Amino acid sequence: MTGTAYLDHAASTPMRPEAVEAMEAAFRAGAANPTGAHKLAREARKVLDRSRTTIADAFGTDPGNVVFTGGGTEADNLAIFGVVGARGGLPACSSIEHHAVLHPVQHLGGHVFGVDARGVVDIADLNRVLGEIEATGEKVAVVSVMLANNESGVIQPLDDIAAVVRERSDAVLHTDAVQAVTWLDLKTHTAAFDLMSISAHKFGGPQGVGALVMRSDIDLVPVILGGGQERERRSGTQNVAGISAMAAAMAATEADRASLVSRIDALRTRLIDGLRSVLDGVHESGVDASGDRSHKVAGTAHLCFEGLDSESLLFLLERGGLYASAASSCASGAQEPSHVLAAMGVSRDLAVGSLRLSLGATTTDADIDLALSVIPAAVDQLRGTR
Repeated sequence: MTGTAYLDHAASTPMRPEAVEAMEAAFRAGAANPTGAHKLAREARKVLDRSRTTIADAFGTDPGNVVFTGGGTEADNLAIFGVVGARGGLPACSSIEHHAVLHPVQHLGGHVFGVDARGVVDIADLNRVLGEIEATGEKVAVVSVMLANNESGVIQPLDDIAAVVRERSDAVLHTDAVQAVTWLDLKTHTAAFDLMSISAHKFGGPQGVGALVMRSDIDLVPVILGGGQERERRSGTQNVAGISAMAAAMAATEADRASLVSRIDALRTRLIDGLRSVLDGVHESGVDASGDRSHKVAGTAHLCFEGLDSESLLFLLERGGLYASAASSCASGAQEPSHVLAAMGVSRDLAVGSLRLSLGATTTDADIDLALSVIPAAVDQLRGTR
């Protein structure tokens, strides 16, 4: 079989046509700075205002609670450093967070709580960590738990987590919702949380633009100082074209989410079931013996292959026209197995053979056909069975 298939949407999605059109329109409109006073600047400001409203509506909050950033990593950093800087105290997060959350928490001397074998937050361990912080005489400033994991696709029960934290502290609750926008109703899933991070290129927008969305007006110490844009919360001239494209991608995603989820879930099921029917030693991450995937986003198929290493597998897949990844794209090239799999209790020997196949809006039956041809051939070659 010839052709190519892009199954790395969790790393970055192709831009939606609506986003490209919005970006081109903003470029054609000129280069005016939206903080200026003249007519062209005011027109640029209107684009920002409309975009801010679109993003706010997706989360069920007010436009003034949307802070535009340079991407999801900056939004996560602003949430952690910004809240701790404003409130004092210590941060805490789950052990499977993206490094954009995990590293700031560790840098600030914060605490990490564990997950179970499926990758779902261990509520008992969350309670333990909250107690440890209380025992030091410190307060819990912010608790961060990602809505959907960027490797396993596991969805966290944010309502249950919020209930535990609210009972014990007045901590600000933050969720990295970067991987969730395409697949989940944000109003419902993030309702219990105060801060939400998004990144445009994960749902059909351009790279290099994102937002930190607040449920209400939360005090933040900015991490970027300068002109005081974004109500003094994030300085720097706003990327009008990128923000406009992000809003267009968000609107399109909201409009077709239900049909997309249904279609992609069927494709993912065909992909995983097809691979497991012809290959031995294939383990799906984040599921128990029942194989239930209802707690995972539809676009993620994360597998571990016994007796393989990801680097060799990805090389053969690329030669066959299939583009995928081993773990988080931000960790690509790292020699150590995924910290997410380690937190879930996956053995090192199995974790080194991980493969993340992530589907998206442009994924077709032909892509799955190619994957079902290329992957078994590559696995057999590496195992010496052909």
